[in-house]
Amino acid sequence: MSSKGVTVARLDPTRSPKLTEAQQAELKALAAKPDGDIDVSGVPVLPDAFWENAVSNPFYKPLKKQLTVRLDADVLAWLRAAGAGYQSKLNSILRQAMLKDAARR
Repeated sequence: MSSKGVTVARLDPTRSPKLTEAQQAELKALAAKPDGDIDVSGVPVLPDAFWENAVSNPFYKPLKKQLTVRLDADVLAWLRAAGAGYQSKLNSILRQAMLKDAARR
């Protein structure tokens, strides 16, 4: 699309362009290096002020895994008593516990 010398390109994130063989080789070599051997001298150091208003990625959605878990009957009854979404409620409770535990470490 072009209008008065301005070109607009749209990138579909679900259909990224194919990498060349050289790009693939470069990524493979980089992945094989230990972190300490990667030259990051061109990456600017961000000041602490940059991170003061930082937020978690609002588009992050963890992958869900299906599993079987055994719960005490009264715990399950309590979860289900609130109605639909008891599995999400259980996930939320476990996530809070996980984050609290991670903050203590």
